[in-house]
Order: sequence, then C-alpha cells, then structure tokens
Amino acid sequence: MTHSPVFWDKVAARYSKKPITDEAAYQEKLRVTREYLRPDMEMLEIGCGTGSTAIAHAPFVKHVHATDISSNMIEIAEDKAAAAGVSNLTFDVSCIDDLDVPDKSLDAVLALSVLHLLQDRDEAIAKVHAMLKDGGVIITSTVCIGDTMKFFKFIGPVGRFLGVMPLVRVFTVQELVDSLIEAGFAIDYQWQPGRGKAVFIVARKAGPAR
Repeated sequence: MTHSPVFWDKVAARYSKKPITDEAAYQEKLRVTREYLRPDMEMLEIGCGTGSTAIAHAPFVKHVHATDISSNMIEIAEDKAAAAGVSNLTFDVSCIDDLDVPDKSLDAVLALSVLHLLQDRDEAIAKVHAMLKDGGVIITSTVCIGDTMKFFKFIGPVGRFLGVMPLVRVFTVQELVDSLIEAGFAIDYQWQPGRGKAVFIVARKAGPAR
C-alpha cells in the first residue's frame, strides 16, 4: 500500500476543531461498539486521527494501540489523551502495512473512516484478519461512495494531484461486505443511518467468541 501523510499533516489542526457531522449517529456507533468490548481486551485502531474515539473507548478495554500516518494528528491525539488522564492508550505514527502485530493477538480492531482511504482495502482487511483472535471483531465505519458518486473516480485523482484531497477509493457497500466475507469474516452487525452516509459494520472472525 502507498501512503502519504502530507495531506493529513496539513489539515490536522483544522480537522481537530471540526465538529462531528452527525453527532447522533456517532453516539450510536460508540454505543454499539461498546457492546463488543470487555475489560480484558487488546484493541488496535488504524487511522485514529486526533484520537477522540480511541480515548472514548479506552475505559472499556485493557489497552488501546492507536495509529495514524500523520505525525501531526498523533501529536494532537497524545495531548488530548494526556488532558483526559487516559493511561491505557498508546499512539504510534504508522500505517497498517508497517505494523508488526503477532497473529491472533488482538481482540478488536477499529477501522473508522479509513478503509476508503487505503490503496488496497482487501490487503488491509486480510492483515486485520490475521491479527485477530478467533471470534475477534473488526469494527468499521466506511464511506462507500460507489453507491452514490461513481463519477468521483474521475475527479478524485485531479483533486489529489492538486493537493486538495487525499486518495479516496470508490466502492459500494456490497463490495465492502464482500471483501470482509471473502477474508473470512461474518457480518455481525450492519447499519447505515441514511443514503450516502458511512456504513457501520461489525464483522467477526470465524471461531468461538470469548
């Protein structure tokens, strides 16, 4: 996978001050996620941004390892975690293909607002599958603009060339679901708050849940 932190480093400060677009949907996603969390869990978040969600979930698990390709995002996240007094949370500047995580060592992986920003989502999903214990879950909220904005595949590269937008992959909800199933996951929960909204999915790795 090819990753460039330049765009995200540039927008990090502004991004951290941006209000959540749909607060009700965000809170519902937090609520559903916590139904899958336990105090003994090891959790990874890829594409953690400025850390708000990792901080929100940290009290419900043993440890959260949160990563992002942007050092500016991580710097803001570390400051926020320190201000919140969260001690079971570590941050790293990293992309998923740089992570050295032992197979079957994690209970949950968060991939929120990130799978559509990766060069190869199937490769990332396969790597997450290997990281998870049997019965572990990947929890993702993903913008699938292939259902509503197929034309974006033509204008997106122009915006990326001009430096005004990041890499954005165009695929549908069904294509995302198919990718998860083909990797060996079973869909445990799926919700989309409206047409054009990010789809929220909890998918479980085959095997007995703990």
